[in-house]
Amino acid sequence: MPNTKLLLTSLTFAGLIALAGCSFPGVYKIDIQQGNVVTQDMIDQLKPGMTRRQVRFIMGNPLITDTFHANRWDYLYSLQPGGGQRLQERMSIFFNDSDQLVSLAGDFMPGVSRDQAILGQDGETVAPQPQAQPEPQKAEAPAKPGSLEEQIQREVDDVETTPVPIPAPLETSPQ
Repeated sequence: MPNTKLLLTSLTFAGLIALAGCSFPGVYKIDIQQGNVVTQDMIDQLKPGMTRRQVRFIMGNPLITDTFHANRWDYLYSLQPGGGQRLQERMSIFFNDSDQLVSLAGDFMPGVSRDQAILGQDGETVAPQPQAQPEPQKAEAPAKPGSLEEQIQREVDDVETTPVPIPAPLETSPQ
């Protein structure tokens, strides 16, 4: 009977250790990125009437080109931080029959970037107002004799410069 209790306890303990190894908190888990990275700056560059080549230059190749909807390009991006929640962004771009950009749909829209929205700025740049009088810089007081600062300054002043060797030009005539 004591041997069975010992055996059962050891197997339970070994099983718990094996299960703990699967989700041990010190194990590094990598970030997983998939798809096309789309930024607000890229969307802001898109203008109605642009050709497919111009859009491809700005956005890159679409992740999905549907054969049934040839006038629609889809850009998908997903990021799953190691052990975290998966984030997904989607952008669809629509063209007319003459291959010109007509509309956008998805998580990004032209206008204020997310950074500006977070900071509360409206996207307009305002020139900073010049100050009336710039303050003159105060002259530094000389280092106290025997201080560490004086020793460092003396070492810097005593450094000898070494000239950089200039390589001789290569001969260009055939031999």
